[in-house]
Amino acid sequence: MARTNQKTVAREKRIRRIRKKILGTAERPRLRVFKSSKHIYAQVIDDVAGHTMCSMSTVDKSYAPVDEKGKISTAHQVGMLLAKKAIEKGINKVVFDRGGYIYHGRVKALSDGAREGGLEF
Repeated sequence: MARTNQKTVAREKRIRRIRKKILGTAERPRLRVFKSSKHIYAQVIDDVAGHTMCSMSTVDKSYAPVDEKGKISTAHQVGMLLAKKAIEKGINKVVFDRGGYIYHGRVKALSDGAREGGLEF
């Protein structure tokens, strides 16, 4: 599928450039972020085995908003819930993959929430 949107093409180039340097293993998996205009998604991935170890998003059935004050607080909450799930599965350290997005706003809030939840980057 050919993408014609310049922002999307530029982001895909950034993703490829980042993925050359980042590799998630079973001991230290990759925490990947994707954001849309309404929702935010995060997953912990083992690239060696090629599977997702755990994930959390605003559309997940286990997600229940506590304080709906905006997208940034929602992203922070998703990060904390993802960290809780990861720690239950024995994952303490991750490599952060910002998904080609600038590290501010919702992406930064999600990573701060994951750190508060107990994950080490």
